[in-house]
Amino acid sequence: MSVQFNHTIIASQDARVSAEFFAELLGLEVGAPWGPFIPVTLDNGVTLDFATAPDGNTPLQHYAFLVSEDVFDAAYKKIGDRGIEHWADPHRGHPGEYNTNDGGKGVYFLDPSGHAMEILTVPYGGWPKK
Repeated sequence: MSVQFNHTIIASQDARVSAEFFAELLGLEVGAPWGPFIPVTLDNGVTLDFATAPDGNTPLQHYAFLVSEDVFDAAYKKIGDRGIEHWADPHRGHPGEYNTNDGGKGVYFLDPSGHAMEILTVPYGGWPKK
């Protein structure tokens, strides 16, 4: 078997709130709780296990997701409709915009726990040349 990413735990202020925010924004399903975890499974089988941090400590993490143009456009509309603060760059120098790096679209925003989330339609450096 090759090396594959399987799952990660995302410490949250409230696991349910964070899982539902993420899943709804990207059109995914929230799974049944498993112990302290609220899972959201991505299309490639990777699971994000949201867990409420017992001490409320959720140090800033960055999570980036490669999405289709359709998913990006739908999520970006939701970001705008809900007044979610967002930026075209990770340094927050271009508020209320998305970028067109590498010929795609990308945007940064915070989840309910303050994690820096990113969705992009083209990987950094562009798609590999055939």
